[in-house]
Amino acid sequence: HNRAGKKAEDKLAELQATLAAEKADATVLTLPESICWLFNIRGRDVPNTPFVLGFAIVPRKGKPTLYFDKARITPELRAQFADIATLADTAGLQAALRKLGAVGKHVWVDPASAPVAVLNAIKSGSDDARVIEKRDPVLLPKSRKNDAELAGMREAHRLDGVALAKFLAWFDAEAPKGKLDEIGIVTALEAFRREEPTCVDASFDTISGAGPNGAIVHYRVTEKTNRPLHPGELMLVDSGAQYLSGTTDITRTMSTGKPSAEEKDRFTRVLKGMIAISMARFPRGTSGAQIDVLARQFLWQAGLTYTHGTGHGVGAYLGVHEGPIGISPRYTLPLEVGQVLSNEPGYYKDGGFGIRIENLVHVVESPVGEGKYLEFETLTLAPIDLRLVEKKLLTDDERDWLNAYHKRVWKEIGPELKGEAKAWLKEATAEL
Repeated sequence: HNRAGKKAEDKLAELQATLAAEKADATVLTLPESICWLFNIRGRDVPNTPFVLGFAIVPRKGKPTLYFDKARITPELRAQFADIATLADTAGLQAALRKLGAVGKHVWVDPASAPVAVLNAIKSGSDDARVIEKRDPVLLPKSRKNDAELAGMREAHRLDGVALAKFLAWFDAEAPKGKLDEIGIVTALEAFRREEPTCVDASFDTISGAGPNGAIVHYRVTEKTNRPLHPGELMLVDSGAQYLSGTTDITRTMSTGKPSAEEKDRFTRVLKGMIAISMARFPRGTSGAQIDVLARQFLWQAGLTYTHGTGHGVGAYLGVHEGPIGISPRYTLPLEVGQVLSNEPGYYKDGGFGIRIENLVHVVESPVGEGKYLEFETLTLAPIDLRLVEKKLLTDDERDWLNAYHKRVWKEIGPELKGEAKAWLKEATAEL
């Protein structure tokens, strides 16, 4: 409960109130992140995400039923859930769904994420079956992180910032020697993260793109494609970790020699877009679709763009990608206080180089506009490579934001470091 910030009983009571308001007799939850969040559980069923795999039927009144693989349902587990849910074998799920359909219950199912078999089972019960096809009712409440979840996310980003400073200092010392390759770089980053005992796993497979491989947007390095990093090339690393306290996701693009004028221009336009989102202030009711252009405008001015979303929702020690909000034309739901998002514009030159700069932010009420306006607070604490910044392209406000950000990184991460890493961070966060 201390990490979740809210008891499962309270989350269930709110969900049941939503079911009553929507005239649904029950909902079938099929997304593991919805079930994990609702019942305050985490597990190790899959890599990268602390999921427990299962299903849940939550009635409007009374106890929900959680469906797990029979082998897992021990007396201890039953006792743990005794007050909030009945545990059942997944093998019995279809019969339970058919029964709901047969008695003409109104069952809420999310067609975007539920297996077809779930819908079919309800409908096969009888012609009276009533399926309410709507977005999973847990997604929106889950996206609004409470104070305990946000405190955990801040802690995770502080731990991540320490690992990243050590990694970036190491990278800066090694890259010019010409001995690094993409896999070696990932291995080093993971080793620095694992120095922290509460780091459970990576939150996704690291994207480690040297030179032209950085221009492949969702590149995954393999033994076959593993490329050496030549001094002078740009290096793009997009990675994240699962700490017991929270989930991180960060991208940094690093210089390894003298960057070209084109590389500096593109990097700075991407940075200006990232800063524009970081500094954005907007009225309540504004969606990610409406602010997406803020991140692209400086690239557009030069006839350029990028072909991925500017940001996705992020879970609290859950999925690194979570709905129902984000920053791109497809995310039309209003942003709300407590939601955590990525802020990651980029630029990719085929066969040349790739640039992406990503921080995580969360939505807060703005001090301006009498509670009617929102803005973002940045969670990620890691320096941005100043050697790639074309200073004359920055406005005073942008430069001030960058200097303040680096000052904060030094203040929060500096004291956790020693020796060479500390000296490196001091230099990397110097004022422009």
